[in-house]
Amino acid sequence: MVTSPVVIVGAGLGGIRVAENLRSGGYDGQIILLGAEEHPPYDRPPLSKTVLTGADDRVDLKPSEFFDESGIDLRTGSRVRAVDPGSRTVSVERGGAVEELGYGTLILATGLVARRFPGTDGVAGVHVIRTVEDALALRAAAASARRALVIGAGFIGCEVTASLHGLGVEVTLVEPTPTPLSGPLGEQIGQMVTRLHVEAGVDLRVGVGVDELLTEDGRAVGAVLSDGTRVGADVVVVGIGGYPDLDYLEGSGIALADRAVGGGIACDGVGRTSAADVYALGDCANWHDPEGNAHRVEHWTHTVDHAALVAAQLLGHPIAHQPVPYFWSDQYGLKFQMLGSPRPDDEVHVVDDDGRKFLAYYSREGLLTGVVGAGRVGKLMKARQYLLTPTPVATLLG
Repeated sequence: MVTSPVVIVGAGLGGIRVAENLRSGGYDGQIILLGAEEHPPYDRPPLSKTVLTGADDRVDLKPSEFFDESGIDLRTGSRVRAVDPGSRTVSVERGGAVEELGYGTLILATGLVARRFPGTDGVAGVHVIRTVEDALALRAAAASARRALVIGAGFIGCEVTASLHGLGVEVTLVEPTPTPLSGPLGEQIGQMVTRLHVEAGVDLRVGVGVDELLTEDGRAVGAVLSDGTRVGADVVVVGIGGYPDLDYLEGSGIALADRAVGGGIACDGVGRTSAADVYALGDCANWHDPEGNAHRVEHWTHTVDHAALVAAQLLGHPIAHQPVPYFWSDQYGLKFQMLGSPRPDDEVHVVDDDGRKFLAYYSREGLLTGVVGAGRVGKLMKARQYLLTPTPVATLLG
């Protein structure tokens, strides 16, 4: 059960949603929301899309008056440096001063740190996208750039590539696997993503990595690829994923999950950690699914679902059945969507493909595991019902 004060570390999507759910669920005790950034809670998916292109800079998750009206003590610019479950305190650095803050219930929602290309500290012209400042800095650089190199063709790399292309920048996209998005979706669907980039005029280099960034006067000007070729660039974007922000837990005794299952903070199926009255959610948390399997998922909707489950657990409310996982991405005017938990080695059944838009089912041992589509929003969402219970994929293939 929830005990006051509730201290939430991380003022992003997960942090604000669990605070909101606690309030709407009837909790009227003290809530302190600590954010390392100076910004109030904001949404990250638009950073690589509308913020980067300049189409829309609005990212705040709540209006400024929400926090006072909801009685949520938001403290931005407050980075937690240590957690001590024994004394039930967190050490918070703010404005150069450090204070010890006591908690009754502690919720950890610190998200990810963008992974940077080795050896690029202090090198100008090399960008990642994780914060508002990152997106605005890349947008400013793109305004005067003719050529861009994007390293990594995961979701962020593909989104950034599409956005830069829309700004009129020539993009070279480099990916060591055989296709973009082959890691999460497999090569067959990756080939469909490939054709979108190629048809847009992107210089896509797959099956190769980046051996070395080339610099002049401390600024990146291109790269040497693993096949020996050289690529010039006015701006370089690193989209090679991230890792959980967990340095502040060193010495806390709070258990971490093994890297083999995704790392992060080890939790049970409702977010409880190894420490009493300490919970974790979102990208930094490794939860057990209903079958007892440990996994860490970096999806927006997964974080929202986590926040609802943690709040329900703390309030003693019935725990609803965990919803069907869902993820989306926007590229070249198409909405990519994924339902369920498909694996790249699942069997893929393409049921709709017009050369641009597509819909595919994934199956494992004859059962439907996921649905992936681009530009097929209605058809994809109608398939959600089949992921609520074990469904033979043959019944959907006709």
